[in-house]
Amino acid sequence: MKLVVIGAQWGDEGKGKIVDFLAERADVIVRFSGGANAGHTIVHGDVTYKLHLVPSGVIYPDRKVVLGIGMVIDPEALFKELATLKEQGVDWEGRVFVADRAHLVLPRYRRMDVEMEKNRRRPIGTTGRGIGVAYAQKSSREGIRVADLYDRESFSTLLEEDRVFLEPYVDMMRDMVVDLPSFMHKHREQIMLFEGAQGTLLDLDLGTYPFVSSGMSAAAGATVGSGIGPRQLDRILGVFKAYTTRVGNGPFPSEFRRDIGQDMEHKIRELGREYGVTTGRPRRLGYLDLVALRYACRVNSIDGLVLTHIDVYDTMDEIKVCEAYELDGRRIDTFPASVDALNRAVPVTRAFPGWKTPLGKIAFYDDLPKEARNYIEFIEDFTDTPIDIVSVGYERKQTIVRKTPWTLS
Repeated sequence: MKLVVIGAQWGDEGKGKIVDFLAERADVIVRFSGGANAGHTIVHGDVTYKLHLVPSGVIYPDRKVVLGIGMVIDPEALFKELATLKEQGVDWEGRVFVADRAHLVLPRYRRMDVEMEKNRRRPIGTTGRGIGVAYAQKSSREGIRVADLYDRESFSTLLEEDRVFLEPYVDMMRDMVVDLPSFMHKHREQIMLFEGAQGTLLDLDLGTYPFVSSGMSAAAGATVGSGIGPRQLDRILGVFKAYTTRVGNGPFPSEFRRDIGQDMEHKIRELGREYGVTTGRPRRLGYLDLVALRYACRVNSIDGLVLTHIDVYDTMDEIKVCEAYELDGRRIDTFPASVDALNRAVPVTRAFPGWKTPLGKIAFYDDLPKEARNYIEFIEDFTDTPIDIVSVGYERKQTIVRKTPWTLS
């Protein structure tokens, strides 16, 4: 069984918790894209784990986790993260692997990233981690791969600054490096979980270009980034929040406007802890955008959705969703490619009564308040995609499974 988990919005949907929850059944967890610009938060009891590069399944003591081919890896950030995990009691040695075809992020890439952002005619709001530069270097065939650390000729051609930075990691990483296609073939009979980074609307090709990430955030990236063929994937899950968030610049049609929704924005930000794991920046907030969510379902062939953060609405009298856009006097229900059109789009909303009941201790779907179920079932009908899992809190146990994703039927 091979299951893919991706973000169905602009990232920060709660994928870390869901991958951690699903990893109980998996043998191998592969992160297939992105770099240290991503952030996943996992809460186990009194311990909070903040991950940026290492796949979320590492918290389980006997799981193998892999940093895949589609990632760009900052070795300094990686080993800092591994050291923190060790301090938190996670024994990762012998379980964390790095694809030899993955590209590396260098200190000068971070400097270049900051400088490029200053000079852009349309600033993107990057994290300044050098991720976009690493992907650009990769595309221009000037990048440095993990495999190049162990190729004497390739390593000798690097700039002295780069060699000095990388030399300490040659031995530190040596036992972690794998030929990922061979690794995946060897473990092909095992249960595999594929973890994406960011979200569909930040995908380089499918997202709100140019305000996107530089990697493949959509489900198609799971195959290339993991060294397997597309026919090997069995199911695709898309994770989304009960509302919509975005970090950085770019269009956001359902964003709460300054003249309305400010009270809602403040409540959601505090209740949902809506601050970036990587940057600490407050996230932009808005109504759940069903037009964008349906688009994500279609372009990823999502089999089932995972709804998170619905408990943030527990105290609210009314919940609104965006079910269409008004654009130049016309109502549209498709997601435009044009950034200008998205910037001019005004959300058309539908209101639902709140449930005024705490959901955090509910374990079964039928025990949810009728108002919460009506809200969920409207989303299913609109997107034509079932919601298989509902998360009602940060902890692993606060998860309602309507249909297990670990089935082919």
